[in-house]
Amino acid sequence: MSKLKQLETFVAVAHRGGLTAAAKAEGLAPAIIGRRLNALEERLGVKLLVRTTRHVTLTQEGSAFLEDCQRLLAELASAEASVSVGGVKATGHLALTAPAGFGRRHVAPLVPRFRELHPDVTISLSLSDRVVDLAAEGFDCAVRVGEMPDSSLVSVRLADNRRLCVAAPSYLKRHGAPKTPQDLVRFDCLTLSSDASQTRGWAFSLHQPAGIELVHLKPGGPLSCSDGEVLFDWCLAGYGIAWRSTWEVQAEVAAGLLVPVLEPFAAPANGIYAVFPQRKHLPLRLRLWIDYLKQQFAEMGFWHEPR
Repeated sequence: MSKLKQLETFVAVAHRGGLTAAAKAEGLAPAIIGRRLNALEERLGVKLLVRTTRHVTLTQEGSAFLEDCQRLLAELASAEASVSVGGVKATGHLALTAPAGFGRRHVAPLVPRFRELHPDVTISLSLSDRVVDLAAEGFDCAVRVGEMPDSSLVSVRLADNRRLCVAAPSYLKRHGAPKTPQDLVRFDCLTLSSDASQTRGWAFSLHQPAGIELVHLKPGGPLSCSDGEVLFDWCLAGYGIAWRSTWEVQAEVAAGLLVPVLEPFAAPANGIYAVFPQRKHLPLRLRLWIDYLKQQFAEMGFWHEPR
């Protein structure tokens, strides 16, 4: 049995929520789908799916394996497309979406540059901080920052992202710097207001006897705002300490305009992803856009360009 076919079957079952739906899509008997999954789990020596008569649920190992499988299958489709299209030019329309702040700074500047390389492609970019339904709203691709809980989409990791506590040198000169996350109660923290999405608070890694524990704190302060870019501007002006993503502050940190604090307690990195609906054949224009994002985000100086 083809290892590739096993992987394709596993992804199909995970996306469609059951063996019967995956079998119907392929025009096969559910028993064949079940045998492929059994062979895959036996080969790997791990349980990937918990199966009942009505639906399937991914195990923890299955969730992690699904992301790897989606990436491998997408890259295989991309490799096949690069051979089959030969000298064919990319054409058609790309409907893209990205978070507002990240999109303004790191996606929007790339769109006209990409079109200069592929003039027969037209592009629309929608910036929104809500998580859009790509299929229902007609988007080809989204850039998303953070964890990827939606297994119905294919995700390609473009870069790493961390969250840091930062402050302007002028603020630290006046007030000093916190030594531990608990010290933040004595400082002016610039926080997102309650109607924003940062509901769990600021994340830190604390060293405990049993190992490193991820904790969330909700520091307070005299200033809050629902717009992260406003918090960034206030922080830059020296009004307090902010907890911001490296994609937003890395250039200012490199220039000395902002200083990281509490770095030993920084939470593990999450990811910046390109996500798109599952497709058998990826359009050339979409494959080229994802490759372009990966290449640009990997450039040494990309994240250090000032706003």
